[in-house]
Amino acid sequence: MMKLFAKMGIVRLVLFAALGMVTVSEVGSAVQIGDDYGGGVVFFVDETGQHGLVAAKADFPEGMTWSDAYRACDDLVSDTYSDWFLPNKKQLNQLYINRTAVGGFSDYIYWSSTENSDRNAWNQNFNNGCQKSYVKSFWWAVRAVRAF
Repeated sequence: MMKLFAKMGIVRLVLFAALGMVTVSEVGSAVQIGDDYGGGVVFFVDETGQHGLVAAKADFPEGMTWSDAYRACDDLVSDTYSDWFLPNKKQLNQLYINRTAVGGFSDYIYWSSTENSDRNAWNQNFNNGCQKSYVKSFWWAVRAVRAF
């Protein structure tokens, strides 16, 4: 009987994996902020411990305008993951809060995907935490994120 249950558990895990529905609790232990997971470093975990956000392990090598940042994150393929995106204003603030756990940030201004108008978008200063809206043609730092 024990062997049958073990096989059923493996089948269940494979079925969930095939459907893209494997959760952290099904594959082992819950992830924590600062863990290397899903192609990046965890900076947010929801109350279930099964879903959250990871940041790419490094900034893009150069600052860029908002539209270039948006496109670069969308086009990024890293560690076989291709679902990266430019974080919105709230996600960027969470990334700022956990910047030490993630690592590799400069004391620079980072773009968010949140637009303020056709001309402006929100960003965050990683030196002091201040969020402001600037013209999208400015060149700021960029860090891609993805959900798990």
